Amino acid sequence: MSLTKKIIIALILGVIVGIGLNFTSSDLFVIIDKYALNPVGQLFLNLIMMIVVPIVFVSIVLGTAGIGDPGKLGKIGAQTIAFYLVTTAIALMLGLGIGTLLEPGKAGVFETNKADFEEQSAPPIMETIVNIIPENPFEAMTTGNMLQIIAFAIFIGVALAVLGEKTKGIYQLFEQANDILIYIVNAVMKTAPYGAFALVASAIGDAGLDALGSMAMYMFAVILTLILHGAITYSLAIWGIGKAKPSKFFKEFFPAMSVGFSTSSSSAALPVSMKIAQEKLGIKKSISSFVQPLGATINMDGTAIMQAVATVFISQVYAIPLGLNDMLMVVLTATLASIGTAGVPSVGLIMLAMVLNQIGLPVEGVALIVGVDRLLDMLRTSLNITGDAACAYVISENEKRKESKLAKSS
Repeated sequence: MSLTKKIIIALILGVIVGIGLNFTSSDLFVIIDKYALNPVGQLFLNLIMMIVVPIVFVSIVLGTAGIGDPGKLGKIGAQTIAFYLVTTAIALMLGLGIGTLLEPGKAGVFETNKADFEEQSAPPIMETIVNIIPENPFEAMTTGNMLQIIAFAIFIGVALAVLGEKTKGIYQLFEQANDILIYIVNAVMKTAPYGAFALVASAIGDAGLDALGSMAMYMFAVILTLILHGAITYSLAIWGIGKAKPSKFFKEFFPAMSVGFSTSSSSAALPVSMKIAQEKLGIKKSISSFVQPLGATINMDGTAIMQAVATVFISQVYAIPLGLNDMLMVVLTATLASIGTAGVPSVGLIMLAMVLNQIGLPVEGVALIVGVDRLLDMLRTSLNITGDAACAYVISENEKRKESKLAKSS
């Protein structure tokens, strides 16, 4: 049986067991979760997180060195950021539209008196930009500061490209390190079905059927928007810009999407998504190694969709209508915040609080969605890493066509 089929079966079983646990006593769930589900899920997460920092660092170095020309690197970087910002803006507009159409938070249905949320502020955008350059790169690696790790790796990669033959031995060392890390990824992936089962069962069992029932329409609106964004926006980008088949992309990339779903972490899914992108989708190693780690840090289409639907939901619950200017402000604020808050823990809820403040909605409304946010976070992550891979795929296919034309003309 292929790994993809094993993971699908594990996810289905995880959902069934998670729902079943809701019909048992809470004490029994706590015991099962504490001594079975949580340890298995945490072991799988730890195995993946163990290699995230080294694989991001090594991949970015090789990707940057592989692109070689700093001008070409800048062009690919600009294309990458433009793709992420445009798709994030589209995701927000789609979320606002679906939320307005479905009306998931009709006034009077939800209890708002007890809603309480402690707002956390995001750092100013200039502070985030300044902090991209690490004072101590080794500290950045130990703390897992992805933006700083990426910045340092780009410097190393450019240096290797410029110095060429002088640093050939160092470049080969990075290639050998990459081979070792890919071997570890392959080994870790054999445990993916067990980890996926445990994480999904634990998340659904913990959420509870009461929370799922009361928030069903909100969850449906978010899930529908996530599906539409993936099926339409990414498919059109792959077909229209990349001149490639979307069906092939989604079929080959599904195992990575399932890992993103079970781990709820773009960084944790990164080793798997890069491996599949390079080996199954044929994305150029230099582009995959640069675009996908950057996307795991700054690309937040799934999170943007949650913010848009949640904003409409909260406005409906509190009976505070949103005007066109408010919706435009949501799109602008959340799109820029996706870059400015990159790498901040619990970034989704922080960004949502920022958006609500900007348009004058009660920040306490965030408390209404927290109960089901863990489950939706799993789906958001799947979409986020799919967007990262779609961006790399489109850029890679375009680069291949350019190289083919140059080869024919010469």
